[in-house]
Amino acid sequence: MTVFGASWIEASLAAFRRGAVELIDEKELRAKLTAASKEKRGLRVKLGLDPSSPDLHVGHSILLRKLRDVQELGHTVVLIVGEATAMVGDPSGRNKLRPALTREVVRANLKTYTDQAGLVLDMEATELRYNTEWFDEMAFEDVMRLCARMTVAQMIQRDTFQQRIQAEEPIGIHEFLYPLMQGWDSVMVRADVELGGTDQLFNLLVGRDLQEQEGQERQVVCTTPLINGLDGRKMSKSFGNTIGVTDPPNEMYGRTMAIEDDAMETWFVHLTRVPEDEIAALLAGHPRDAKARLAQELTAFFHGADAARSAAEAFDKQFKQKELPDEIPEREFPGDWPEEGLPLTVLLREVGLTASGGEARRLIDQGGVRLDGEVIGDPKALVPRPSENLLVQVGKRRFARVSYRG
Repeated sequence: MTVFGASWIEASLAAFRRGAVELIDEKELRAKLTAASKEKRGLRVKLGLDPSSPDLHVGHSILLRKLRDVQELGHTVVLIVGEATAMVGDPSGRNKLRPALTREVVRANLKTYTDQAGLVLDMEATELRYNTEWFDEMAFEDVMRLCARMTVAQMIQRDTFQQRIQAEEPIGIHEFLYPLMQGWDSVMVRADVELGGTDQLFNLLVGRDLQEQEGQERQVVCTTPLINGLDGRKMSKSFGNTIGVTDPPNEMYGRTMAIEDDAMETWFVHLTRVPEDEIAALLAGHPRDAKARLAQELTAFFHGADAARSAAEAFDKQFKQKELPDEIPEREFPGDWPEEGLPLTVLLREVGLTASGGEARRLIDQGGVRLDGEVIGDPKALVPRPSENLLVQVGKRRFARVSYRG
């Protein structure tokens, strides 16, 4: 049961502040919390998710974890499933035109999105809304009235569009609709606070403007950073540098142990709830110990403490004692294996040990691929058709016993 009052207000402020890049603005947030406390109600805290790909990675969970924190304090989480906005395509952070998705693709991706969001949020206590509820009801004249809310000069102020104009990259007229649509979502659900990554700041501020035009109290905007993936670049499935929220415990633990040391503080702050003074003490010690704690915290959150301990033991056994893991997944090569040999890059991609052929070539070049214990350093290498299971190792963590029954 939520106990309102001064301590609730301070706990709520602390939850929103943790790891926030911008909080626009804290004075407004305190006023909203004070009024809500007097009325014994939580705030309406909004997050929009566009199902542009079928799976979530731990970078997505930064905002979901903040939502969970405020949900546990009695605030109402409003999760907007952007069926309509995903079909337009978010231009944030894009240096080229983004393909629009069909409704069928969006709904197929949605099936896993909501299940995976439920790994973090209490979905029974979450208000789940689909923005097609209001956009499907709009007539063309309604769209024109929405477009009249902003000028082209205002729209092209955003960094993404400025960069594309300077680079002479095309900008679709439909991309101007995206911030307006996201902002209109805030009007329709009467959001008190909206969360988003730093790349979403422009869109979130549009929501404040539209609410004010509609006579609503402006939402507070809270942004969090985009974290880097395993290779130091922005975490993205297209780079193959992600950790999925549904990755098995050993995989999640092992891949976390592979992140760059410089990334640990950001990961600790945003992906765990270790107190910040304790984080500072961990980072002042041995990097491996700090990283092991980070891997254990992250794995335990998604899989439980027992699974995290088992993953830590398996990792230590494998890499401290130089042993193979007890459990190596078995995978059957799904296609035809040519008599002259199968390109190693194709093998790695098709059995899921790399996200793409490009990642496979890079890892082979770096000496990170072994077949039956032997390092293969030629990206053009052909693998003979195996008569028995082939042990494939990629990096320090990824293993598979590959069979072929063609």
